[in-house]
This record gives sequence, structure tokens and C-alpha cells, in this order.
Amino acid sequence: MTMDPQLGHISKGSVHVKDGEIVDVDAAISAPGAEVIDADGMIVLPGLVETHWHRWSSLLRSMAIGEPKYGYFPTAAALGRHFLPNDIYCGVRLATAEAIDSGITCVHDWAHNLRTPEHADEKLRALRESGIRGRFSSGPARGVPITETLDLGDVERLHQSWKPHSNDGMLSLGLAWRGVQYAVTAPDGKMAFQAIPESVYRKEYDVARSLDIPITAHVSIGPKVDFGHVASLDRLGLLYKDLQLVHMISSTPDEIEVVAKAGCPVSFSPYTEMRTGFGLPKPSIYLEKGIRVALSVDTTALSGDANMFEIMKGIQNVENAAAFSEFKMAARRALELGTIEGARSLGMDARSGSLVKGKRADLITIDTRRATPG
Repeated sequence: MTMDPQLGHISKGSVHVKDGEIVDVDAAISAPGAEVIDADGMIVLPGLVETHWHRWSSLLRSMAIGEPKYGYFPTAAALGRHFLPNDIYCGVRLATAEAIDSGITCVHDWAHNLRTPEHADEKLRALRESGIRGRFSSGPARGVPITETLDLGDVERLHQSWKPHSNDGMLSLGLAWRGVQYAVTAPDGKMAFQAIPESVYRKEYDVARSLDIPITAHVSIGPKVDFGHVASLDRLGLLYKDLQLVHMISSTPDEIEVVAKAGCPVSFSPYTEMRTGFGLPKPSIYLEKGIRVALSVDTTALSGDANMFEIMKGIQNVENAAAFSEFKMAARRALELGTIEGARSLGMDARSGSLVKGKRADLITIDTRRATPG
């Protein structure tokens, strides 16, 4: 399954890889002297692409339980303050191992607990050592007041010295931005959004734009707490094609229109969005407007694991349930959201997301002979 509209599915096909690059995809390939990996009985796919994951929090796996004071937000806020650089390293190594084991070859590390430059360096070391492809989006530490900018000096440091961090181009740099309003968690576990001062959000945004690095932001995560965020971004002239909008559950039809016009990609995390009560993602509404839609893990503190196949099935089931139809979203469309559409969301579709000549050989195999395919 190439996930390419021209190549389509190739029964009994082959993929020729040389020096990490796909050099041919066809039903019959002649490559004298090449090592042959027998994938008979398997489905060859592009590696899955994950587009928004707070990977430091993998050490909090399943620690968010059904009681307000021990929910995800108060737990992450309380424990995140105590994370040392080595804790960040261990969390990212665990998350990356789980990603690779579940078929994810590209991740978006939404780093919102960078307490010092050493925390950022250790997170990047874990990503480099794993060999995974991805984007590292530098963000604020847990508990940083909304009246203070994130460590923009460190963002500039990373940008200036990115080459040794990039792992020969496998990793890129972005900014995890708080937008113009951000979640504040009270001691009882209740969450509310507060307006961020213009002097803060403008400075963060302008630095990212001046460095020409993509921006990502949580927006419209629920009608009770984050209503109108996208409208505010539009009114302030802050929407643009490299601003990835995460969750965007409670947006109005007018907000969806302005996002389509601006060309912003959207990332849904169906499992965590339902688990936290944010609401139900409705990807077809966005896809019909031409918006790039992709999928994400978000945090295993809530999901318990990083199974992108379950996430793809989840988005398909939500769509079909909302439409009262078994056929609203086809399985292939859900698979596209987890592969080529994810790569498009991160601006990496020239290198990954489909099995096409000239792209990097990010690929996986699914063994159909097992009782539980995997």
C-alpha cells in the first residue's frame, strides 16, 4: 500500500531501497546483488506519522485517573515541575521506543516542559539516539506564568546551533506556542483559559516567524473553556499556513472557513479529546474545506499507549457514529490521515508519508499471518 494516488496498491510488489532512499516501487524489480527481505504474507506501508505528542509525559503513563484532583492537567502540572533533565531524557526514550514498536516512524515532539536549556538538550539527545524522524517544537515549562514568555533565548540558541541536533536532517525545529489564551489549572483540577498579554504572545510569535520555524498551538479545545480562540487569531492577523492548530474541537463554521483560507493544518487526538471531555472531532467538516487533517497521540498519561492504528480506527468510528453510517469514513481515508496527511501536516510530505521513488525509506510491514496482525 503505497498511499500514493498514482501508484495505488501493488499486489506482490517490491520496494527497492538504497542508502535510506526509495529508488523504485513496482510489481517486478531487478536489483542484482541487493539484499532481499522476504515480506511474503505482509503488507508494506509507509511508516505512520504522529503529529502532536507531549512525549516527556510518557513517564506519567495512565496516571490520570477518574478524580478531578488527579486528572491529567493537575497531575502534569504538579509532577512536571519536578522533572530533571534526565527525567526528560528517559521519558522521550520510552516514548520513542513505543513509537517505533507500534509502527510510528515520524513524531512531533510538542515539548511543553522545557525547564532549562539542559532539559531541551536531553530531549534532543533522546530523539537523536533513537534515529526517528520528527519535529521538535520548543515550548514553555509547566507552571510558567502567562505573563512571561517562554525561553526565547534558548529557542534562538537551538536555531543557531541546530545542525548537530538535526541528526543529518532527520529532526527539524519548531515553536510550541501558547496562542493568545492558555489553560490554567486550579488546585481542584478545574481548567480555565486566561488571556495572554499581547506583549507575551506577540514576542513569541514574532521570534518564530523571524527564525522561519513553524508554529504549533492548542486551540478551541472545548466550548466551555477555550471558545473563540481561532477567531481571535484571525482578528489579530496571526493565522498562516505553517501554524498547526491542535484539537480545534469547538470551532465555529466561520472559524473553520478562516482556517481553510489561511491554509493551516489541524491535528486531532481523538482518544484524549474524548477522554478529557473536550468533545468529538469531526474531521470530515475540515477535510471537505480542503484543510490538512492529521492525527496524534497527545499524551500516554491519558491514552495509556501510543497505538496509531487504534487512533486511526478511533477517528473512523467517531466519524461514522456521528453520521449514523458505517461508510462515512473509509478505512483507507483513516489510514491516509495517519500517513501521508500527517506528513503534509508537518511539511514533510516530500520526504515521507508514502512509498514513492525519491522519498526516504520510512516503511513498516504488517504481518497478516499472525492471529493479531502487527
